[in-house]
Amino acid sequence: MMMKDKKPFKRLIASLLWVFAGFGGYAFGQQDPHRKGSTVNNISEDYALHCSSCHGKSLEGGFGGSLANQGFVDKWQQQGTKKLLHYVVASMPVGKEGSLTKAQYVSVVNDIIRKAELGDTFETSVVDNEAFWDDTTIEMDVDWVSKLPTNNDATAIAAAEHQSALLRSVSPVTQELLENPGDGDWLHWRRTYSGSGFSPLRQINKKNVAKLGVAWALALPAGTNAITPLVHDGVMFVNSNGTVRAIDALRGDILWQFSRSAERRMQSSQPKSMAISGSTLLVPTSDLHILALDIQTGKVLWDHAIEPEGTPYHLASGPLVVKDKIIQGVSGCYDASIAGGCFVVALDASTGAELWRFYTIAKPGEAGGDSWNGAPLERRSGGSVWSTASYDPELNLVYIGTSQTYHIAALIEEQENQGQSKDALYTNSTLAINPDTGELVWHYQHFPGDLWDLDWAFERSVLDLPTPDGTQKAVVTLGKIGILDALDAKTGEYLFSLDMGLQQLVDRIDPETGRKHAKEEFIPKADGTAFVCPSSLGVRSWPATAVDPETGVLYTPALEACMDVLYEPGKGVDTGWVHKPRPDSDGNIGGVYALDLKAKKITWQQRRRASGSSAILATAGGLVFEGTRDRWFRAFDNKTGKLLWDIRLDGVPSSFPISFAVDGKQFIAITAGGGNVHDTFWRPFTPEINSPADGTTLWVFAAGK
Repeated sequence: MMMKDKKPFKRLIASLLWVFAGFGGYAFGQQDPHRKGSTVNNISEDYALHCSSCHGKSLEGGFGGSLANQGFVDKWQQQGTKKLLHYVVASMPVGKEGSLTKAQYVSVVNDIIRKAELGDTFETSVVDNEAFWDDTTIEMDVDWVSKLPTNNDATAIAAAEHQSALLRSVSPVTQELLENPGDGDWLHWRRTYSGSGFSPLRQINKKNVAKLGVAWALALPAGTNAITPLVHDGVMFVNSNGTVRAIDALRGDILWQFSRSAERRMQSSQPKSMAISGSTLLVPTSDLHILALDIQTGKVLWDHAIEPEGTPYHLASGPLVVKDKIIQGVSGCYDASIAGGCFVVALDASTGAELWRFYTIAKPGEAGGDSWNGAPLERRSGGSVWSTASYDPELNLVYIGTSQTYHIAALIEEQENQGQSKDALYTNSTLAINPDTGELVWHYQHFPGDLWDLDWAFERSVLDLPTPDGTQKAVVTLGKIGILDALDAKTGEYLFSLDMGLQQLVDRIDPETGRKHAKEEFIPKADGTAFVCPSSLGVRSWPATAVDPETGVLYTPALEACMDVLYEPGKGVDTGWVHKPRPDSDGNIGGVYALDLKAKKITWQQRRRASGSSAILATAGGLVFEGTRDRWFRAFDNKTGKLLWDIRLDGVPSSFPISFAVDGKQFIAITAGGGNVHDTFWRPFTPEINSPADGTTLWVFAAGK
């Protein structure tokens, strides 16, 4: 390529080192959120704890360089102290960007401003000024290759040219590609619109998987994991706690990085995935925004807030791109005062403008509105969307799942107007929505009137199933209760169920409609407990299943536990749970099951001590991959369940493994680090397994020779 700007190479390298080392050497300890930020010698405890070991006790410098030398002063006098604050928030601590409170960041930057004599310090009032923090972003310059000279370091120039060329070779992701991804790409949360979690790659197979070894690994900013990388044209995109990176998928080199600080919410996971539309990477955030980043540079193209800051909603699922629209589900509707509960929203992919919104709680006077025991709208809650939707282009239908209600009093207590039923639509349902209009085409409720937090808010997999009358396109999903339902993808008509045999709540399923009947003895009561299997953590939960479309076999993680359930009227979430082992437990609570959807039976199972932590990945190489809470990542024979390979990681793989290919070579990738609800609630069942959630690592494996 043609090179520009022939400045001396040493000056450029010196400036790059200053930028990345001078502000990249923070050493951070554990923060105490209750500390008041007192000062010693005009330096705050925040700076002393988090910055001084690298930048000196008085900002004089050390490993990380001075924060008060003339070059630093000139740079930030020119750019302004607000940009300095935003830079520090978005890029520090290294590896834990955005992890301090706003007050702590203001305290640290005020120290720098005073010492470097950059001007007036920030008033504490800016901490609560939302507008002040709106543009707290930072983007890495991906065009640094154009600033390198041609007559010096050949290695640096070659690396820069390779990285620049790789980014510029990334092709736009068209609707055709979204419908038919290349075998080596991973373009959706579960690779394809069908939500199958299946890779057609077969280079890594039963014969050579034992030779699987680490190709490369990369430390990511610590978060709550639940991460799904995307891969397109040899570039991997990964989001960890608001820091998005484009990575050379073959070598593991960072091509660009974008960080955005936001007030973190206490939730079980960060948004699980991203999406690609054209040349735009679509990133959901922890504070209810969707960001559009240029796929080649990481620069922000637009930023849309789905709901204002401070609302109880959050985004746990990722977006789905369908033609010119972004389909995003919203979760966190614990507060019954939120009229309409949660919702699914469609945004314009080019601008972020909202196009339509479908609420997941049926309102009085609307279709399904009479299914809430006569409760008024303000007493209806739930319908959270926890997982990314699936899509069938032929039928032009988006399939998305919803959760249970969080306030069962509306279904237990007598209401002034009783209503027609206590089913509580559209909780625990599959919704088939026309993406063009937001119209609900059909719905199917898997577990009406759920009082036990046994929801069906997981992936919907679309596949062809054989029937006596020929092949039928079906939507299948497995609920927490360990019962799988199969539906006609076009009409929502019930086809069949498959019970894994790990529950005792449902005693019969209507063969015509699939309606499930729960035993009366298990209805929660305020004056006692009901012992129910499974636990509200589910036979399965957010770790996704995988379906091999070639064989019609679905693979799922499985957990074996029960609970005491208690109705606690008047409380926020008015159902309480105490998780307990199964009465017949042998101590093995985790496992993987293979469910043959054609034969409607379980073909194999692998039970073990540790609970599952990752989603399942199935491949055409005849392999099934999964991770467990004891930090093991494993590969099984898809026909027999025989263990073929395993490796122990540095953290719990509480995430979604993927497979991709670059230059004809297949890879397996997974992130490890833990930090979700399963890492907490399953500890009492296996007290000997101690896997702290300290950091996040992206692991990439390839088969050796």
